[in-house]
Amino acid sequence: MTALYKYFASFLLIISMFAYNAAASEPKPEEEKLDVNSMIMHHIKDSHSWHILTYQKDGEEKQVSIPLPVILYYNGHLDVFMSSEFHHGEENVIRGDREYILHHEKIYLANDEHGITLEAGEKEGEHVIANEKPLDFSLTRNAAALLFSVFLLLWIFLSMASAYKKRPGRPAGLQAFLEPLVLFVRDDIVIPNVGKHKYEKYLPYLLTLFFFLLINNILGLIPFFPGGSNVTGNIAITFTLALLTLLITVFSGNKNYWRHIFAAPGVPWWLYIVMIPVELIGVISKPFALMIRLFANITAGHIIVLSLVSLIFIFQSLWIAPVSIIFVLFMDILELLVAFLQAYIFTLLTALFIGMAVEEHH
Repeated sequence: MTALYKYFASFLLIISMFAYNAAASEPKPEEEKLDVNSMIMHHIKDSHSWHILTYQKDGEEKQVSIPLPVILYYNGHLDVFMSSEFHHGEENVIRGDREYILHHEKIYLANDEHGITLEAGEKEGEHVIANEKPLDFSLTRNAAALLFSVFLLLWIFLSMASAYKKRPGRPAGLQAFLEPLVLFVRDDIVIPNVGKHKYEKYLPYLLTLFFFLLINNILGLIPFFPGGSNVTGNIAITFTLALLTLLITVFSGNKNYWRHIFAAPGVPWWLYIVMIPVELIGVISKPFALMIRLFANITAGHIIVLSLVSLIFIFQSLWIAPVSIIFVLFMDILELLVAFLQAYIFTLLTALFIGMAVEEHH
């Protein structure tokens, strides 16, 4: 029980540090209230630096962050420099006749006044940035977190492969911990949906998909990795995974699969005019639903946790802190369940779609 209390106290300390970090992420005068919307979006969106924490020293806000490479292409010129040259957006970066400005984590070409040009938008009170934008190939926070998870996956599974060679049939350590998960994916997800005769062809991809989602979902729950990365809550990542599912399904489809789309048996020929477009839309809408489901669930979880933390600073009272922390603890446990559940659902439905495409006619 003593060890349990220590772990719980450590967790509360981490949550408190996270709460302070979340509230201090956006510079603001002391008399201003916390802008919850800006703070939440700051943590959810991508950025050009690896933010660690923010603290106050001598009345000034200090930020600790790891700079990341900025790679820009504009007008035939390739410019490479570190994000620290922007000094958190306070200074512009000049390369030849090109002057770059960092504005809300997006990079633009500076105007004649070395700033941002705002134009009226379509809606009243809306402003649109008129500055030109270079092609941005930078290594951002989410990209860095993605590469970290890839190296982590390589280390885990290469270690497991080496352990199987040394101790065949005698799992131990990390191998023994992960083997039930590998068998679960193979026996309860892939084989029942793809089939015993064809599952081996798709098992490597589906195993990689499951553990990639699981690792990144869990890393996204750690507030200081990296600065609270949001890989699986990034629509570009979920779109790419859904696109891979679509391509594998389409190129794996056999004659029976395509016949049910373009010439469904038992359907009058005059219904094909309606049925074929509906079936083709279904082919695209299935992976589209995968993309939206994963993106929405992970992003919503992060927003709820950050909103609960923000209650402490909205009410500006320590009395609300215990209630907020208890709810954050509950949400973190729920988010841990969601991390496993979303990895399971995405992999299960991908295996199901592939199984439908490769199923033979009976």
